[in-house]
Amino acid sequence: MAAKNIVILGAGYAGVHAAKKLAKKYKKNNDVTITIIDKNPYHTLMTELHEVAGGRVPEESVKLDLHKIFHRTKVNVVVDYIENVDLEKQVVKTTHGTYAYSYLMVGLGSEPAYFGVPGVKEHGFSLWSLDDALTIREHIKEQFKKASLERDEKRRKELLTFIVAGAGFTGIEMAGELLEWKDTLAAKYHVDVEEVKVYVVEAAGSILNMLDQQQAAKAEKYMTKHKIEVMKNAPITEVTAEGITLKDGRKIATHTLIWTCGIQCAESAVALDAPKTRANRLKANEYMQAEGYENVYVIGDCAYNEENGNCTNPQIVEAAEQTAATAAKNIIASIDNKEKSKFKGNYHGFMVSIGGRYGVANLSGIKLSGFFAMVMKHIVNMYYLFGVLNVYAVYHYLQHEFFGMKQNRNIMRGHISSLGNRLWTLPLRFYIGILWLIEGLKKLVGEGTWDAAWDALLQKGEFAFTIGSDSWIKAGNVKMPFEWLYDAVSSASQAGDAATTFAEPILKEMPNFYESIMQIFIPNPDVAVFFQTIVVATEIGIGLALIAGLFTWLASAASAFMVINFVLSAMAGWDILWFFFGSIALMNGSGRTFGLDHYVLPWINKVVGGFWVGGKGHIYKK
Repeated sequence: MAAKNIVILGAGYAGVHAAKKLAKKYKKNNDVTITIIDKNPYHTLMTELHEVAGGRVPEESVKLDLHKIFHRTKVNVVVDYIENVDLEKQVVKTTHGTYAYSYLMVGLGSEPAYFGVPGVKEHGFSLWSLDDALTIREHIKEQFKKASLERDEKRRKELLTFIVAGAGFTGIEMAGELLEWKDTLAAKYHVDVEEVKVYVVEAAGSILNMLDQQQAAKAEKYMTKHKIEVMKNAPITEVTAEGITLKDGRKIATHTLIWTCGIQCAESAVALDAPKTRANRLKANEYMQAEGYENVYVIGDCAYNEENGNCTNPQIVEAAEQTAATAAKNIIASIDNKEKSKFKGNYHGFMVSIGGRYGVANLSGIKLSGFFAMVMKHIVNMYYLFGVLNVYAVYHYLQHEFFGMKQNRNIMRGHISSLGNRLWTLPLRFYIGILWLIEGLKKLVGEGTWDAAWDALLQKGEFAFTIGSDSWIKAGNVKMPFEWLYDAVSSASQAGDAATTFAEPILKEMPNFYESIMQIFIPNPDVAVFFQTIVVATEIGIGLALIAGLFTWLASAASAFMVINFVLSAMAGWDILWFFFGSIALMNGSGRTFGLDHYVLPWINKVVGGFWVGGKGHIYKK
């Protein structure tokens, strides 16, 4: 097969999705090269920009480094500005290089549309990039800061009036962030929160037109209940530095207009000499090929595919991924000389959040609102992140959205967010570790030998022992059925006589499935002794790990697992549960406080992370 060069323009949802599919297909094929070009060294989660603009999450939460996404793949990442695309010569010219292609994918996305309204670009804020979100965030904080120093009431109210133009998904989600953030900012800057006004201004007669009216009405009811003023049938005709003017002549004084009224094909895509259609989007045929160019595919927001007079690919993430999948599939078919597949959009619904605590959704006909809608939104987000960057991205998403949330701006109201000091679990870690270590040593040397050595220590100050005849690790020294399990964690709740401690077991009899598992080990003496040796080693290992604070999470999990085994053996009393919950408490990272985990885990993260998702990498070229 002749060498094929596939060049993808844009690392948005469509470009990244297409590159990953092609990289998987041609992983071991050296005749196919894949290059993705974008002006940024990261993939931006565009649907989450409102969270950054609204001060809910840090900017890192919406950035996925391209070199990590494509680490250990054959995708060549180029960070550069695209200056020209010659469709006839099949060459892409960037600021610092040229790239010849056999197949070209254009996924350059979209940009805000201003519809000729005077003053919007000069005096308004768009929300269509990470830079936009950061600018809005800092501007809003600055308005509160200025308002805190402003004595003129009229001027202060102007500073504290925030207008979101457009009642689509982006506009409603941005308004929701302002709704929640204003209380925090008002308290921080000593501003009367009652003076803060948030408006949603929409030219049409309804909001959230991609949702059914029932769900849209729920969203509107929630916003009005929380004092967001929703103005419908109110097109903006002019924007100045001092405010906005509506079509009916009304004026609203403000220094903050966030424009989310619509999008159009990105200028860099419009520059391509290919047929255009509505909003300057590139016209795509049924195979997602640019009209007139068989080896050029258009994907994502900048593509427009029409069937029976209707657009089949709305400018949403799911459509971007599906157009990218079709284009990738057809490039593969072209290389393999197989039949191409027609694009067929299949969308599962829409979701919109109004802050971090409330949302509405319509998923394949299932209508959700409130808590459950937000749960589904988080699940969908994590599903996407897992597909792009596996567990690494999901872990960081959970940190940003839940465990590291500094304000109560999520569906858990901050209950699982914590910045508590782990120092207070240190005594518990040492105590449980010592218990496990002693119990393991007793089994290693034998009960009688251990007691004798302990008595000698107390009476004579001498501590020495040898492995006795009743040691668990001696061949032929097999415990009675299930006795090893009783001994395995007996010290966990011994406060005196064992018969008293476990006089009332939690379970009256052993579950059948557990008894069946145990019977596998008991009949064979060699297997039983081997298993007993494993138990001894595990107990000593848990003890040493907890004392040293090394791999504390795993050691604590193993400790809890041993207690579960003991309970299932039908010999554990209720008081053993303190040991289980104590182990769970130690899974909060207690080993990072005066423990080896403080040094070892960061080193492992660096080594494993470098292997798995790459190190810092070169920002310009992989």
